[in-house]
Amino acid sequence: MSRIQNTLTELAKQNKKGLIPFFTAGDPSPELTVPLMHALVAGGADIIELGVPFSDPMADGPVIQRASERALQKGVSLRHVLQWVHEFRSTNQTTPVVLMGYANPIEHIGVDAFIAQAKEAGVDGVLVVDYPPEESESFAAAMKANGLDTIFLLAPTSTDERIEKIGKIASGYVYYVSLTGVTGAGNLDLDGVAAMIPRIRRHVKVPVGVGFGIRDGATAKAIASMSDAVVIGSRIIQELEKAAPDKAAAAVQDFLSGIRQALDE
Repeated sequence: MSRIQNTLTELAKQNKKGLIPFFTAGDPSPELTVPLMHALVAGGADIIELGVPFSDPMADGPVIQRASERALQKGVSLRHVLQWVHEFRSTNQTTPVVLMGYANPIEHIGVDAFIAQAKEAGVDGVLVVDYPPEESESFAAAMKANGLDTIFLLAPTSTDERIEKIGKIASGYVYYVSLTGVTGAGNLDLDGVAAMIPRIRRHVKVPVGVGFGIRDGATAKAIASMSDAVVIGSRIIQELEKAAPDKAAAAVQDFLSGIRQALDE
């Protein structure tokens, strides 16, 4: 059983929901990446999604695009992200880390080399935004052979056929994007989520995490009542944008603690 599967299984046994924060590696600064990962764990994170900066993040809204741009301006690459995961692992061997990004940086290294390096660094799963399921079978198989999970995105527009395809190759969890369009935009459609989750569960046997549009304890709790985990990204980056660099870790820890408290009430 992978570290992700183990974490989500244990939470389910305790009747608890997973809390999965996201931020972009290298933002607000490269030297803060590992301390921020530890701060999120201290704030109650069960799994960390770490964004790999990319120059054309088409699925991301303005908040995450800005974070990606800031990280790229500081010269952050996939190689650095893997180094930071390795550094995080020197003191934390339990919290799963998922890399979220685009195919281009992975293909630049080469898929097999990337998977080997990710495994060695202590990465647990990878979500490649622009790999559709029909192009992902060999990638998911290579990941699985190395004990790594391949996470897929599902959206309100996903057809039953696509959900079924993803259900056959997804591992760890699936990430349901509860809004159409780009990340961090618009209002959360709770009725839409309530209608979609049973459709997903018909075809997908792994846990379902829901994200996009979750801003506070109340929205997190509402989403958690229908899903296995909540994913929070844009809101964390906004906290980082507001905080002075020396207060950034404390700011995200405080913010996440509030969400954790709401989920556990």
